[in-house]
Amino acid sequence: QVQLVESGGGLVQAGGSLRLSCAGSGRTFGLRAMGWFRQAPGKEREFVAAISWNSGNRYYADSVKGRFTISRDNAKNTVYLQMNSLKPEDTAVYYCASATQEAAVQDPISVDVWGKGTLVTVSS
Repeated sequence: QVQLVESGGGLVQAGGSLRLSCAGSGRTFGLRAMGWFRQAPGKEREFVAAISWNSGNRYYADSVKGRFTISRDNAKNTVYLQMNSLKPEDTAVYYCASATQEAAVQDPISVDVWGKGTLVTVSS
């Protein structure tokens, strides 16, 4: 069973950058699609970005395209989310997610493994 632990959240000013990391355990990590979701206070959890097992395909929510980049290092069992040009509306708890299929890791109902989340706060 894959387990996920996020890190890298914190407080940053608008326009700044952060890089989130998600460390995974389990022998199947490198075969699974990985993704990031976020949930702001009072809002539903929303898809942010996803990456296929071999990094061949990457997907982004329209709200983060051109600003966020998802990547992974299967040798380190880690997936990253580089966030640039951050805006106050990016403030949320960011969750790492894993699923066996690329489509599934973009749908919170279909994700089968979640991390506990890391808080990102962007001040104006």
